[in-house]
Amino acid sequence: FRHVEKKDICYLTKEEIDSLLHACETAIPEGRRDYLMLLLLYNSGMRISEMISLQGKDVIISGNGQSHLRIMGKGRKERTVPLWQTTTKCLVSYMHENGIQSGDYLLSGRNINHLTRSGARYRIDCIVKKAPSNCPSLKNKSVTPHVFRHSTAMSLLQSGIDISTIAIWLGHESIETTHQYMVADIKLK
Repeated sequence: FRHVEKKDICYLTKEEIDSLLHACETAIPEGRRDYLMLLLLYNSGMRISEMISLQGKDVIISGNGQSHLRIMGKGRKERTVPLWQTTTKCLVSYMHENGIQSGDYLLSGRNINHLTRSGARYRIDCIVKKAPSNCPSLKNKSVTPHVFRHSTAMSLLQSGIDISTIAIWLGHESIETTHQYMVADIKLK
């Protein structure tokens, strides 16, 4: 057997996430959409395909200010993920500003009714290019939409959330898939 060196999981720290959020130009509509996109990716750990297919009806806001996101995952499996209050506030404001109804896509593209995978990747690349001046560690990282998923998992793990909950949160079929984050966390320690 040939031993294949496994690559370490690339993920973003809280400081790096904050740096990317600060790089979004929230004075313009596109910047507010980008800000929400990053918040949603980091808060939920969803896949890019799951994010671009989100619609108004997938946002569940309860009276107590707590909100959830209904995510249609791989294999048409549905899961519900809680949203932080900062994400909720930003999401409610964005939906109101853009008049998003239940059948509307949450994140619109430039000339189409929803953001595409390549559109989301392009926007993330633009934000990353603006951010490194105040966060040098971002310069050496390849920040893809999937890196936000890893970042969510690592953040949850470091907050003391158990691995089976993280597996449900990310919509993993098997806990084995989620185990890689435990290994990465142990390496850090």
